[in-house]
Amino acid sequence: MTTDRTESAIDERLRRWRLVLGGDGADGTGCTLAGTDAAMDGALSALYGSRRAGGSGGAAGGSRSAGLGASAPSVARWLGDIRTYFPSSVVQVMQRDAIDRLGLSALLLEPEMLEAVEADVHLVGTLLSLNKAMPETTKETARAVVRKVVEDIEKRLATRTRATLTGALDRSARINRPRHRDIDWDRTIRANLKNYLPEHGTIVPERLIGYGRASQAVKKEVVLCIDQSGSMAASVVYASVFGAVLASMRTLDTRLVVFDTAVVDLTDQLDDPVDVLFGTQLGGGTDINRALAYCQARITRPADTVVVLISDLYEGGIRDEMLKRVAAMKASGVEFVALLALSDEGAPAYDREHAAALAALGAPAFACTPDLFPDVMAAALEKRPLPIPDMA
Repeated sequence: MTTDRTESAIDERLRRWRLVLGGDGADGTGCTLAGTDAAMDGALSALYGSRRAGGSGGAAGGSRSAGLGASAPSVARWLGDIRTYFPSSVVQVMQRDAIDRLGLSALLLEPEMLEAVEADVHLVGTLLSLNKAMPETTKETARAVVRKVVEDIEKRLATRTRATLTGALDRSARINRPRHRDIDWDRTIRANLKNYLPEHGTIVPERLIGYGRASQAVKKEVVLCIDQSGSMAASVVYASVFGAVLASMRTLDTRLVVFDTAVVDLTDQLDDPVDVLFGTQLGGGTDINRALAYCQARITRPADTVVVLISDLYEGGIRDEMLKRVAAMKASGVEFVALLALSDEGAPAYDREHAAALAALGAPAFACTPDLFPDVMAAALEKRPLPIPDMA
C-alpha cells in the first residue's frame, strides 16, 4: 500500500523524466504537463526537440519541434523564458547550445539581444569572434557585457593571485644571513643534514637559508604568449584578466602577446583587460614558432623570466624550429610553462605529438583551471616542480 508521500515522489520522478524525454509517444511516462511545467517544456523543445516540419512546440505533450524562429523578438522572448525557469548555470549552457545548434551568432550583433543574454566566458568568446562584423551600434553594449564578465573574474581570482605570487617572489629572494623571522626552515634543515648530531638528536645549522621581503624593484619577468585560434576563446579571456592582474604587481614586468599566423603585442593595453580582449582576433591559423621567436627576442634576463605558452599546440609553422626555441630558452635559464588551456573545461583537443616533444624537453604541457593558475605561476617563479593536474 502506497502512501501519499510515495505517490508524490513517483509523480515528481515521472514529471522530471517527461521533461527530459520530451513527450514523444515512446517516452513511457504517461505524464501530461501544464502551467509552468508546460512552459519549461516549450523552452526546452525550441532548443533540443527533434526538427519536424509543422511541429507544435510540444508545450503540453505534443511532438517536439526545434527552432526559435528567425526574428530577434522571438529569440529575446525565449531568452527571457529560460532565465525565468532555470538557474543561471543552466541558462548559460542553454545559450551556448542555442548558438551552436541553431546558429544564433548573427542575432548577437543586435543590442537588444545582448541585453537579454546571461553573460559568461563563452559568450565573451563568441562576441570576440564577431568583433570585426559588429556594427557600431552594438559595440558599446558588447563592451559592457564583456566588462561585466571580466570584473566578475577579477573579483574571483585577483586577490588570491596577488597574495600567492607575492609570497613566491618573497621566497625567491634567497639570502644567506637572514633574520630569524626570515629563515626558510625547510631549506635550512635540508642543507644542514650532514651536521646531524645523533647523541643530541639535533642538527647544527652551519648555514642559514632565508628569503628577503619583497621590495618595489622588478624581480621577475613574465611573458604570456597566447594562441588566439577559435578553439582557445575561453583561455584568451582568462589569460587577459590574469595578464592585467600580473601587470598591476610592481615586482613583475609582464608582457602579453597574442598570435595566430601573425603576432600582436598588447602589453601597452594591460591596464584594461577589456581593451586587450577587443585587440584580439579569434580564429585563423597558428604559427607558434613565430610567436616564440618574438618573445625570445625580448627576453633580457633569462634566469629571471617565466614564459607561459597557452596553446593547443596545433602548429602551422615550422615544428622543429619551435622546439629548438623552447630548448634554447630553457638552456638559457628561462622557466617555460606550456598550458593546453586556461579554462574550466579541462584538457581540450591538442597535438599530442608536440606535447610529448615539449615534455621531453622538460616542459610538460597540461590543461590548467583558472583556480590553479596562481599556484602554477608561483611554482614557476620559485623554480620548483609545477603542480600538474592529473590529465586523466
